[in-house]
Amino acid sequence: MSVWAAEAAAKLPDWSGAWQLRGRGESRASATNGGPAKVGERNLPPYNPAWQKKFEANAELAKQDRFPDPLSFCGIPVGYPRVLNLPDSYEFVVRPERVWILTENGPNLMRIYTDGRDHPAADLMWPTYTGDSVGHWEGDALVFDTVSIKNDGDTIFDRNGVVFSDKIHVVTRLRITAPDTLTADVTVIDPGALTEPYKIVRQFRRIEASARVYDYACRENNRNPIDASGKTLTLGTDGRVIDLAK
Repeated sequence: MSVWAAEAAAKLPDWSGAWQLRGRGESRASATNGGPAKVGERNLPPYNPAWQKKFEANAELAKQDRFPDPLSFCGIPVGYPRVLNLPDSYEFVVRPERVWILTENGPNLMRIYTDGRDHPAADLMWPTYTGDSVGHWEGDALVFDTVSIKNDGDTIFDRNGVVFSDKIHVVTRLRITAPDTLTADVTVIDPGALTEPYKIVRQFRRIEASARVYDYACRENNRNPIDASGKTLTLGTDGRVIDLAK
């Protein structure tokens, strides 16, 4: 390691260990329009009229457990900023030139470049699930800017019906705010869907030092195969078909 790298690394905060989201995340908290959210509530995005109608239609489907999730197929990342909504464990790998956000849930990997580079020229970028992120340190806070996020209007932020347009641009401030508490202050800027920036706060708690983070695949929980006739079969915990023959 160079002298510069060693000095830079010594100044970095300690985000080691495994972390877990605090609060409801993607659960169906009730919504409130404006003002600080109380326990069990959340502030709705400041949608323009057209996108407000989209949200209301989504919210109605969510009440009926019929809200489609286009990123629920096995192997597809959930994208950003939804990656901050996952219920499983997180790890944050911090180096002078780059920060990685790793999740136990699915193939989600977030890269944030902190080596002084800017976003690539527009003709060298294409939309990806986590977009392109460049950041810098303000004391012990990581501030990063994310653009070029893959989004066609049905990529959801949570299972309550919140969606954004392909013009989404996110600014995030990530820092330790209390012992073993990591806070993400997220500002979503979306001139296609929003009338003003939408602010979100997510907190993560550091779990016990002995905790390990393991991988798993959603395909391992596919328990409803289809037989030759096209009928969906239900399997028990032992893997045996429990449907009664008729």
